[in-house]
Amino acid sequence: MNQEHDHIVRSYDEEQQHLSDEIQRMGAMAIAQLEAALDALARRDDQLARHIIDNDAAIDQLEEDISQGVMKLALRGPLASDLRVILAALRIASDIERAGDYAANLAKRAIVLNASLPMPQIPALRELGMRVIQQMRDVLRAYAELDAEAAQRVRERDAEVDMLHTALFRELSAYMMQDARNVQACTHLLFMAKNLERIGDHATNIAENVWYRVHPTLPLPPREKRDHSSDLAPA
Repeated sequence: MNQEHDHIVRSYDEEQQHLSDEIQRMGAMAIAQLEAALDALARRDDQLARHIIDNDAAIDQLEEDISQGVMKLALRGPLASDLRVILAALRIASDIERAGDYAANLAKRAIVLNASLPMPQIPALRELGMRVIQQMRDVLRAYAELDAEAAQRVRERDAEVDMLHTALFRELSAYMMQDARNVQACTHLLFMAKNLERIGDHATNIAENVWYRVHPTLPLPPREKRDHSSDLAPA
């Protein structure tokens, strides 16, 4: 009887580890998509951008596979601690899938921008993108290691992403006002910057779910927000 129980527990633990591994794989795919999207914009590479768009379906499929794996675990009648694992996995997979969607959106807009003259704000957009990519890398490492303190540091650094986004929003708004011919390209860059800022928010969501897994009864302090782009919109 004990052997059977041990086998069930070992099998359940293996399924949880497989779930964690799949989330890491999904996260690595989303990060690769983001890096490639920024490269496609900087290098004005339409072929790379189209490849990113085509690859988005693979991330969507992996999220579906993870959701099915989560349901299998849920049907096993888990304990409260296991339910935290399941709930966090579902939420984190959803956040990663959205990051992948935003990477595809970046690639689509890169194709449009590549048809016009290079924009001087692209390096600033890339800086924002690289900051967000580092947030994703760090939070996925925190999830793999169940390091709640590392996750909290990612959460705190989201304010830096907000500030970069606001600064870029201000720069693009001024550039549009200088010359109406800049409006179309700047509008695409504004949407791309917002996509990157939202990926930062999803990294923050993942960080909060890591904290929830480790400290389920310890609430997090309110998160500082420094995205003031909405305050800069013209009247």
